[in-house]
Amino acid sequence: MALQTRAIKRRIKSVKNTRKITKAMELVAGSKMRKAVASVLGTRPYARLALDTVRNIGAVTDTSHHPLLMKHETVEKVLLVLITSDRGLAGGFNSNMLRKTFATVKALGTDVTVETVCIGRRGADAMRRAGKTILASFSDVTNNPKFEDVLPVGKMIVDEYSKGTYQKVIVAYTDFISALTQNPVVLDLLPLDSVASEKFEDGVGKNATTAVVHETSTTEYAFEPSAGAVLDKILPRLIETMVYQAVLESAASEHSARMMAMRSASDSAGEMIDALTFTFNQARQAGITQEIAEISSGKAALEA
Repeated sequence: MALQTRAIKRRIKSVKNTRKITKAMELVAGSKMRKAVASVLGTRPYARLALDTVRNIGAVTDTSHHPLLMKHETVEKVLLVLITSDRGLAGGFNSNMLRKTFATVKALGTDVTVETVCIGRRGADAMRRAGKTILASFSDVTNNPKFEDVLPVGKMIVDEYSKGTYQKVIVAYTDFISALTQNPVVLDLLPLDSVASEKFEDGVGKNATTAVVHETSTTEYAFEPSAGAVLDKILPRLIETMVYQAVLESAASEHSARMMAMRSASDSAGEMIDALTFTFNQARQAGITQEIAEISSGKAALEA
C-alpha cells in the first residue's frame, strides 16, 4: 500500500510540473497572439485598398495583356504556396491546414503537376513525406513576420508566373477570425483577375465584425508614362502584400490555436491532479484502515 501511495504522489508531482509548463506556454502564446492580431488588423485596410486600386485600374484600362493578369486556357503546372507553423503544440492548426491543402491538390486532378513553396517546417515535412516537389522552404517567418521576410516568396511567384512556368498560383493559409476560430482556406493568387482578388479579400477575416462595403469607383486615372508601366510596378507589390497578409493571418491563427491548446492542456492537468489526489486519499485511508484492523487483530490474539 505504501508503494502505491508513493507512486501516486510521484504522478501528482509530475502532472503539476507539466501544468506549470503548459501554463507558461499559454501565457507566451497569448502575448504573441495579441501582437499578431494587432498586425493583422492594422494591415487589412491596406491590403483591401491595394486590391480595390487594381480593380479600379482594370475597370478603366485594358489589362488583359499583362503577364500577371493573363489567363491560360489549360493548366498543366500549379505553384502552391503553403503556410504552416514551424512548431507543433497548436491543436489542430497544422493538421486542418494540411487536410484542406491535400484535398485541393487532389481535386486538381492527376494531369496537373503541383510544385510547392513552403513557409513553415510542418508544411515542408508533410509535403516531403507525400512526395511533392518543394521548390523552396522558409522557416522562422511566422513566429514574428516582417514584410522583408516574404519578399523572396513574392519575387519567386511573380518571376515564375511571368515566364509561364506555371499557369496558376494558389496560396494555402489559415484565416484568423477570432481567438477561438481559425479557418483554413486555399485561394487563387494568380492570375490576378477581379474574381480571384475578391475571393482573397473575402477570405481575409471574412467573419470579422467590421463590414466592408464596395462602391463603384468614379475616379479617373491618368497614367504616366503608361498603364502598362504602372501595372508593372504595382502588381508585383500587390502580390507581395497579399502573401504578407496571408502570413500575418496564419501567424495570428497559430498563436491563438497554441494558446487555446495550452489552456485546454492546463485544464486537463488540473482535472487529472484532482482525480489523482482523490485516489491518493482513498489509498491512504485504506492503508490506515488496514493498519487499525491489524492492530485490533493482534490485540485480540494476545488477550485470547
